[in-house]
Amino acid sequence: MAKETPNWEGLLKWSLSHSDGTGSARNLSEEDRRWFMEAMQAQSVDVIRRMKEITLVMQTPEQVLESQGVTPQDIEGMLDELQEHVESIDNANDIHSIGGLVPLLGYLKNSHAIIRAKAAEVVGTIVQNNPKSQQLVMEANGLEPLLSNFTSDSDVTVRTKALGAISSLIRHNRPGIAAFRLANGYAALRDALSSESGRFQRKALNLVHYLLHENHSDCGVVTELGFPRIMMHLASSKDGEVREAALQGLLELTRYRLGKADTSQSEEDDKLKQILQERINGISEMSAEDLGAAREERHLVDSLWSTCYNEPSSLRERGLLALPGEDAPPPDVASKHFEPPLRAWGANRNPDAKSSTKKEEKETPPLLLGPVPSSGNAS
Repeated sequence: MAKETPNWEGLLKWSLSHSDGTGSARNLSEEDRRWFMEAMQAQSVDVIRRMKEITLVMQTPEQVLESQGVTPQDIEGMLDELQEHVESIDNANDIHSIGGLVPLLGYLKNSHAIIRAKAAEVVGTIVQNNPKSQQLVMEANGLEPLLSNFTSDSDVTVRTKALGAISSLIRHNRPGIAAFRLANGYAALRDALSSESGRFQRKALNLVHYLLHENHSDCGVVTELGFPRIMMHLASSKDGEVREAALQGLLELTRYRLGKADTSQSEEDDKLKQILQERINGISEMSAEDLGAAREERHLVDSLWSTCYNEPSSLRERGLLALPGEDAPPPDVASKHFEPPLRAWGANRNPDAKSSTKKEEKETPPLLLGPVPSSGNAS
């Protein structure tokens, strides 16, 4: 299917000829204005038309598509194109009005894992930082198939993509958060942390941290579900980002516990101290490059140690908390080229120098830009 696209090369030449910076802005002629608006409208119509065509394909039964030789990879490529279109918030909101949202959500139940995964990714793009689309997806019951794929799909990529879409759907969306909690979302996140996929674990930990930040009282629920023990295990992960996210979660839960005036010691406290000491030892053995990459982890380990034991960690004594140059401002390489005239003139003056001629004794004042005084007012 051939796509009719506007003459973008001509549009570029036109834009450059009217904004080359060599002249002042001028009013467009009516002909130029009409040509420009038609070019913009042609592109807009083309995108909407393509989204409608993709919607028709999504509405076609899977068996019919297969009989026409359409492969799952073809559908995945089509969803790739749709994802590019819905990166625009206007197009994302239009997908529902043209009838594309419901069949897209239906693809979450497709028999092919690559289509289920890609559909979740497109849904995540549609709802990201988009309250209107979040509401439309919630009203279309889109959270249910996402939760089903997240908790029970046999393909870890599908589970990961579904979790990413859920995270975008419920972020800054209180009804979405409430629905997630009622659907035992925390239990599902706990199970996700037992996965062998580091990417899946990172997404789960990041969502846990966001939810606890939004509603600190959920720390009690998370603690009862056994998250501290799992997070302590992940704090020793080989994946640096998993370690960092786990330490962040432990810090949040520890602050909540101490805020409740619970200072009782337990077996888990001893285990945490052992893990933190192991992380301190591991950090001490890192190369300079690895230390730079682990900056946030170093601060988290020190913060967690200080919070738990009311004393700074040994990272401070070893000089590993803030490495030389980390907190220094970036070098100022431009200011010397843009010194104010008075400052530059003052810096170059040398009152102790003695000149051999009257010409050299006379300082040349800085050139100041401003209105030229009339001859009658000159001093």
